[in-house]
Amino acid sequence: MNVLMFTNTYLPIVGGVSESVQRLKAQLQAAGHRVLVVAPRLDGQPRHETDVIRVTAVQHFNGSDFSLPVPIPGQLFEAIEAFEPDIVHTHHPFLLGDTAVRAAETYGLPLVFTHHTLYEHYTHYVPGDSPRMQRFAKALATEYTHLCDAVIAPSESIRDLLLERDANPAIHVVPSGVDTVRFAAGSGQAWRRRLGIADDAYVIGHLGRLAREKNLAFLAVAVAKALAVLPKAHFLVVGEGDARQAMIEAAEGEGVAARVHFTGRLEGQSLIDAYHAMDVFAFASHSETQGMVIAEAMATGLPVVAVDAPGVREVVRDGANGRRLDHDDADDFAEALVSLSARDVRRPLGEGARTTAAAYDEASCAERCLAVYRAAIARGGDFTHADDGGWERVRARLGAEWRMLCHRGRLLKQLVQEEWEHDRPDWWPRRHHAPSKLPEK
Repeated sequence: MNVLMFTNTYLPIVGGVSESVQRLKAQLQAAGHRVLVVAPRLDGQPRHETDVIRVTAVQHFNGSDFSLPVPIPGQLFEAIEAFEPDIVHTHHPFLLGDTAVRAAETYGLPLVFTHHTLYEHYTHYVPGDSPRMQRFAKALATEYTHLCDAVIAPSESIRDLLLERDANPAIHVVPSGVDTVRFAAGSGQAWRRRLGIADDAYVIGHLGRLAREKNLAFLAVAVAKALAVLPKAHFLVVGEGDARQAMIEAAEGEGVAARVHFTGRLEGQSLIDAYHAMDVFAFASHSETQGMVIAEAMATGLPVVAVDAPGVREVVRDGANGRRLDHDDADDFAEALVSLSARDVRRPLGEGARTTAAAYDEASCAERCLAVYRAAIARGGDFTHADDGGWERVRARLGAEWRMLCHRGRLLKQLVQEEWEHDRPDWWPRRHHAPSKLPEK
């Protein structure tokens, strides 16, 4: 099978979506399939990529790690035609996600979309962030699903959330996979020696982008409270980002900054060894669709302490492989961390964590994704070569543009309805629909 993928984030970006795409691509190729990835051109990208098309992009959009792809259709479609894909898989509902819709429509291919991200938690990267922008982000992703033949949700809670939002009901739950065997093999002794942490010290760990949407200010306060109770405990943080300063300030506020260690970004075996230097993994994000780092941590045998949230509740089972708290309470979170400081308490939870991680092995997750592809192809048509006729090619592309225009129209209608529902006067009965013309403000 020839799989054409579109993603707005890819190597060398470190993050959940980038990692998910890379791992799925590698597993599909290992199974004998061909994969071509369309991704932004980025500083520091690998020099020789035979299976990646890079398109022009604005780097570090609005000061973030993200880029803004600007595809050139002519060059892109020539490469697509040469690849002769069987299916299109997009990992975003905008930018290159729009290009994926055009490619699928132009060549009569089924389109699969993985809803990796709760986009309403990321609107602070866009100028003019507001509740209105958050509603737009939700509407954009939801409406996009109706352009697709199949939708992949990384967890059951995200599937349920999408259905509540009236998304395309053709949703399949396929988690992003983890190389469980690779993550299970590591040693944290070198990291402990390098950071001056004793072999028998209790180490609370966290790994990921240190970004605003990850709820890290809360996490840092909770961990700092635990360290204040446990004078020999340490906090090991792997990652880099703007939230680092807030985490340092939280540690300073509790007088434990000397026992908080930042490694910066890590990759490969060094990252795995950092997991193995930890005794428990702490996680407080509400913006995840799966929380891939949780599965990685569990693959190394770490119990997880986390706040209940979509993408987390399927993985962290309270009392079985860690502790899951119902709400953000720093004292309760700290108490949970303190309760796991005893090795005999952690041991059965660590065993439960390894059992849980086995369900997220990347080979089995890739096979589940292939099943989605095969079902979508069985319902779809055949690939339309450009050589089949110039008029057919033009008509298909016009059809793609028309479908995108209809998508924008439905999105605009949904946004107008939501704005009216949000801002309507108190006297207007809820059973009424929005008026055809909104009152002037």
